[in-house]
Amino acid sequence: MKFMIASDIHGSEFYCQKLLDAYKNECADRLVLLGDILYHGPRNDLPEGYAPKKVIDLLNAIKNEILCVRGNCDTEVDQMVLDFPILADYAVLTAGDRLIYVTHGHKFNENNLPPLQKGDILLHGHTHVPKCVEHENYVYLNPGSVSIPKENSWHGYMIFENEKFTWKNLEGEIMMTY
Repeated sequence: MKFMIASDIHGSEFYCQKLLDAYKNECADRLVLLGDILYHGPRNDLPEGYAPKKVIDLLNAIKNEILCVRGNCDTEVDQMVLDFPILADYAVLTAGDRLIYVTHGHKFNENNLPPLQKGDILLHGHTHVPKCVEHENYVYLNPGSVSIPKENSWHGYMIFENEKFTWKNLEGEIMMTY
C-alpha cells in the first residue's frame, strides 16, 4: 500500500489543491493527514489562498481515502463540516515488524514520547519542518508543512511505500529519503 503523508494545511485552498494534484499524480492509496487542516492558528500568518470552506470541499470529495489525526488547531466544529474523522489523537500503522505511531506532535513528540518500543517510528507534523532523526530506540519523522513551511524548508509531503519514506516538494521532486 502506498500512503501520502501531509501535515499543516492550515486552511490554504491554494496549497491543498497542489497537495491533491500531487496525490493524484502519486497514485497513492490513502492520504494520511497529521492535523491542522482548516484553521491557521494564532501563531501563524494567513497562508496563501486561505479559504477554509474551499478546503472542506476539496477534502470531502476524497473522504474515503483520508486517514487523519487531530492537530492543535482542529476542533469539534471542524469535525461538523468534514466528512471524515479528524479528532483522534493518534493512529497506528505498521511497517513490517515496526510500529508507526502517527500523531500531530503537539502532545506526543521527541520531548514527550508515546509508548514506543525499540525500532518504532514516531511520525508527526506540527513543527512545519521536515525531519528524519534516528534516535537510539526509535526514529522520528516529520513531513513538514503543506502551506506554511518553516526554517527554509519546502511546501511538501512524504510518501510511504515498501517500508521506505520519501520527502517531496509539491512539484513531486524528491528532497530526502529514509
